[in-house]
Amino acid sequence: MGHEHSHDIDAMGDRRLGWAIAINMLLTLAQIVGGIVSGSLALIADALHNFSDAASLLIAWVARRIGRQPPDHFKTFGYKRAEVIAALINLVTLVIVGLYLIYEALWRMVEPQVIEGWTVVIVAGVALVIDVATAVLTYTMSRHSLNIRAAFLHNVSDALASVGVIIAGSLILLYGWYWSDTVLTLMIAGYVLYQAATMLPQTIHILMQGTPEGISIDKVVAAMEGMEGVSNVHHLHVWQLDEHENALEAHVVIADFNHTEQIKRALKTELERRFSITHSTLEFETEHCNGVSC
Repeated sequence: MGHEHSHDIDAMGDRRLGWAIAINMLLTLAQIVGGIVSGSLALIADALHNFSDAASLLIAWVARRIGRQPPDHFKTFGYKRAEVIAALINLVTLVIVGLYLIYEALWRMVEPQVIEGWTVVIVAGVALVIDVATAVLTYTMSRHSLNIRAAFLHNVSDALASVGVIIAGSLILLYGWYWSDTVLTLMIAGYVLYQAATMLPQTIHILMQGTPEGISIDKVVAAMEGMEGVSNVHHLHVWQLDEHENALEAHVVIADFNHTEQIKRALKTELERRFSITHSTLEFETEHCNGVSC
């Protein structure tokens, strides 16, 4: 029953992602056409951002399906890190898009162009509605997935960018302030780069097998050495298999091998209870072990 319920949730999530991808691709096409017709760089900038969101959602959708594959002889830990890799790809792409937008905005200052304000306002208004709809589709899933959370934040930023584009179009219509389009483009680019900068460290940290956030190695050692029958803990490593599952391996020195199983069960229970470490590999040694293998 639990497996069927999980399967239903995954299928529903995949459908939501599918709808989000479709409407974002249509929005991207509409914004590019609108940007070319109106001459608005900010509108094209927002289109590129929306395209990166659609691509991000597509990669996340593929990664979700790969991540659900069971462990095999080639990937004994399973394929869950596929989503983390997908997040890294998406974030690096965002950085490239952000830098490109800055380049285009600065070049537009050298060669300014006439912009059709009404086209900008209308297309950006449609974009705002679609961005909000996409954010609603992905909000629930974003709480449990780094990939989807990145996509959700992108859509929220897109909504804010669309509001900004509407403001710029209005300023062009009312006051002829064409420079506001360039300023807005730089603001969108800055926000894109800011988002990437906030999420890249966490993604790279997982892929570099860094210690999970909120876990202190010293506290883990102290907790393990505080267990009855444990004399010393060394060669300890803690890392994240993915964004939800933590792993540990360590050498544990005990006084009596006759109590190995009881100590092992107690340690694993304590590690999971206090530090959410669900996968632990423990190698036991005796206090009087002096061999090379020790």
